[in-house]
Amino acid sequence: MLNQITHDGPAGAPPVVIAHGLYGSGRNMGVIARRLSDRGPVVAVDMRNHGASPWFDSHSYPEMADDLAEVIADLDGPVDVVGHSMGGKAAMMLALNHPEAVRRLVVADIAPVPYSHSQLPFIHAMRAVDLSTVTRRSEAEAQLADHGVDRALQSFFTQSLDLGEQRWRLNLDALEQAMPEIMSFPETQAVWEGPVLFLTGAESDYVRPEHREAINARFPHARFAKIPGAGHWLHADKPREFEATIRIFLEA
Repeated sequence: MLNQITHDGPAGAPPVVIAHGLYGSGRNMGVIARRLSDRGPVVAVDMRNHGASPWFDSHSYPEMADDLAEVIADLDGPVDVVGHSMGGKAAMMLALNHPEAVRRLVVADIAPVPYSHSQLPFIHAMRAVDLSTVTRRSEAEAQLADHGVDRALQSFFTQSLDLGEQRWRLNLDALEQAMPEIMSFPETQAVWEGPVLFLTGAESDYVRPEHREAINARFPHARFAKIPGAGHWLHADKPREFEATIRIFLEA
């Protein structure tokens, strides 16, 4: 079972399950999760091979969808799901493979398509950090900077650093092995007829016009919205706008 951070809320509204992106954790949207809990329970998970969740040798989207379905089975009825980046692909796979588990779906800045870039340089940078010399996150961030990691990502990555045990809370070996799968999306003919919001950052190029055909083929009732001034990390760039847009969609 995935590790869960639960924010209790009033009964009535369906629970919201939040799935984070690659190298993240359930804490990434902590402020947004707490604010959304005024309408009902919110559960933010650590995805497999991340945070305090179990480590596995594999890291595929069908497996991540099954992980989420297992969490949802313990909740009351179908839930609303918010997924960012890798978590957005896992959430889409969840809706396609477990349609009864999802009421509404928010996919944040990702499409059900393969991407040509790689996230492997970040794994190499994290491995290059000499954790035996690190006593503060700022020291790890300085080493990441030496290996070309941007300042914003330095802070993001070190959220997954266990200073006490001097280790990353990321299964870097499994993530490296599965990187081709992570950057792709499974071949499927499944279709989910429920309401989906593809919410993107206006300054991001992760969801492009040419992706609309693939999106509509799997999610024929998809809606689209952009947040001005936000990039791929739209929940961090514009958290209030991100939360407000999700709230309007979930309550429609």
